[in-house]
Amino acid sequence: MSDETLETDYLVVGAGAAGMAFADALLTHSDATVTLVDRRHAPGGHWIDAYPYVRLHQPSAFYGVSSVPLGRDIVDTAGTNAGYYELAGADEIRAYFAHVMHDRFLPGGRVRYFPSSEYLGDDRFVSRFGQRSWKVRVRRKIVDTTYLEGAVPATSAPPFEVADGVCCVPAGDIARITQRPERFVVIGAGKTALDTCVWLLEQNVSPSSIRWIKPREAWWMNRRFQQPLAQLPGSYRGMAIQLEAMAQATSIEDLFARLEAEEVFLRVDRGVAPSMFRGAVISEGELERLRKIEDVVRLGHVRRIERDEIVLDGGSIPTSEASVHIHCSARGLARRPLRPIFEAGRVTVQPFLWGFVCYQFAMLGVIEALVASDEDKNRLCAPIAYWDENADYLSAFLSTLAHERARLAWPALAGWAKETRLNPFGAIGHYRDAPDVIDARERIKHHAATAAGNLARLLTTNARQAQQAPLRSEE
Repeated sequence: MSDETLETDYLVVGAGAAGMAFADALLTHSDATVTLVDRRHAPGGHWIDAYPYVRLHQPSAFYGVSSVPLGRDIVDTAGTNAGYYELAGADEIRAYFAHVMHDRFLPGGRVRYFPSSEYLGDDRFVSRFGQRSWKVRVRRKIVDTTYLEGAVPATSAPPFEVADGVCCVPAGDIARITQRPERFVVIGAGKTALDTCVWLLEQNVSPSSIRWIKPREAWWMNRRFQQPLAQLPGSYRGMAIQLEAMAQATSIEDLFARLEAEEVFLRVDRGVAPSMFRGAVISEGELERLRKIEDVVRLGHVRRIERDEIVLDGGSIPTSEASVHIHCSARGLARRPLRPIFEAGRVTVQPFLWGFVCYQFAMLGVIEALVASDEDKNRLCAPIAYWDENADYLSAFLSTLAHERARLAWPALAGWAKETRLNPFGAIGHYRDAPDVIDARERIKHHAATAAGNLARLLTTNARQAQQAPLRSEE
């Protein structure tokens, strides 16, 4: 099998949200040609593998590529998202990315797309099903969107042993079970586990029939403060609340306590201190339902499931063959060593500011197209690790403040940020005279600089305490 040769300006590895948002920005702001390679059979990344009842946890208005709207900008009137702007589900998102590819990207003649193809490195990829391979001459850069690719339960084996005869399924499979089990055992503490618990309750499963095994307790962001369009002034007020709390907090614990008191942050169990923060968003309606589940196990991670017991880090609990165990415990997003996002011949997609991933992935494409030197690009976009622990919220937010200051020196970037629908606060100028916006704007001006300094201090104190903790434990 000999390689076919092709040429392109950019070779984008991965046709998920990151690759599509980046490519869309290149097409809009440059004359570049783009080749997209993805091992999946259709565009959409992890959404191709997603469980059937998953929805975005942020409004549809903020997701996807900048040039093509997602959703109808309507407010839900029923369910746990009632009163807030719509959240696209898996089917809608898969259809959306297919539409972007086939109606926006391919007709212009500047994009070539190779689904079901494996990138091998060294500018080479092969078909996963056919006897074909390609060697690419990349004139500008390879764009790697897979560097921090996560693992999801649908495509990952459980991180624990499962004995023969035990019913253990990934989250998506419970929608297809044919017999009613005695009990549902949900394993995991992240967004998949939360969605699974909410979905079971929506299917009229009694809370007493659900056991929730949570290795950690998580903080969640209140969807009330993540809204676009007519509800954007309330979201802007949420930003003011965060900056004021950051300016006044005396510790990381105090910061989270202040934000919980303002209902910006939520937790399911008020009696357990959360140690996990991944930036996921829930509604108060979902929270109300989740609090009905009383059988919560906090004995660390599951090590193995036997026919009659579940063995965890901190002990064992009984189970039975009549229970279905739902695996929601993949490792999630990777936390590999950071590297410069922009290098000679390469873009390694990584987060560089807090929240809203499509906004920042699209911004990377805009920066690649409009800023000449990699040195300047990297000054604008210093990478950060994906958030996992409470302190990561502070470091990510601090990076966001630094990025906002740096971007002011680039009018083209600032102009794009004001116009793109992906920027959660890009349209705030339309509401400049609203009382909530006037008040929030003054609070932000008053507290922003102090917040940045205090965040840096709190992070330094936290790092020092972490270094000293082993010493104290040895004394």
